[in-house]
Amino acid sequence: MEIDGATGKSQNARHMKRHVHRTAGFSLVEVTLALGVAAFCLIAVLGLLPTSLRTQQASIEQTVANGVMTEILGDLRADVRLPPGQASKEGISGFGLHGHWAQVYAPDTLFFTNEGKWTGALNASSAPADAALRAKVTYLFPPNASTSVAKIIVSWPPQVDPTAPGAPVPAGFVETFIAVNR
Repeated sequence: MEIDGATGKSQNARHMKRHVHRTAGFSLVEVTLALGVAAFCLIAVLGLLPTSLRTQQASIEQTVANGVMTEILGDLRADVRLPPGQASKEGISGFGLHGHWAQVYAPDTLFFTNEGKWTGALNASSAPADAALRAKVTYLFPPNASTSVAKIIVSWPPQVDPTAPGAPVPAGFVETFIAVNR
């Protein structure tokens, strides 16, 4: 029983309404469950991170290799037959591939840096220290007076020669054929 001090009336405790103030918020179970779901999602995203980094690296390497291949294609297309008595001016620019169409027996090997710049010498026996890509230009037989065909393979790492018998498989490569009307 309770007596109200101001009015002096008494009330039975059974009939009184209890005023319970419930604060808005999440229970401990809800918070724990939400943290578990968030942690699971974070672990899943972190698990995909190495795959995405490998994909990005492969994409960068392929882009550089395609740029190198384009440079070689441009150089081979610029290799024109000169009239008798005229000398090639390719020594100023290019890769020094002038006239190699006739030497079908010997493919040319070039090395390039990560930036796609030519490094080392033409047909060097080993890859230079700063080389990141190997380009192998194989001239296909039979070239004739007006058309020549070449197979170009750009591979990485440069220490692996993809055309050598029994060589290990390179980490990546791009390959194309070129037919040049000359």
